[in-house]
Amino acid sequence: RGKGLEAGAVSELQGIARYKFHEGKLEEFKRLSAQCMEIVRTKDSGTLQYDIYFNDDQSECIVLERYRDSEALIEQAAHLGDLTEAILATGTKPGHGSYVCSKCGTAQELRTRGSTLKRCPNCACTLFGKAKPSK
Repeated sequence: RGKGLEAGAVSELQGIARYKFHEGKLEEFKRLSAQCMEIVRTKDSGTLQYDIYFNDDQSECIVLERYRDSEALIEQAAHLGDLTEAILATGTKPGHGSYVCSKCGTAQELRTRGSTLKRCPNCACTLFGKAKPSK
């Protein structure tokens, strides 16, 4: 019998998000993001990377995040508080499909165009990745 992952076996976490801005919301996103960057820089102890890259016309961006471990991710979520929801309000929501919590793996399904991801019901995390289709 193979050895399974034990609690604490995963060290570094990485998140990659593509984000498309609502009309007229770019400057608000930039303002809120600058606040987030300052908080991450001055308060987070385990955030290894928190970078935002804009496309040429600044209609979209990619956010790259890396954390030392799950505790660092939880710490950042606590530091950013309501800023996360304010940032999410400046752009498009994820497309329909299955999403998996970055922290605990709990799945959520978005069935309609207007539906939104909620905090994970298992661990209250707000970071999700698109679930890979099963073969």
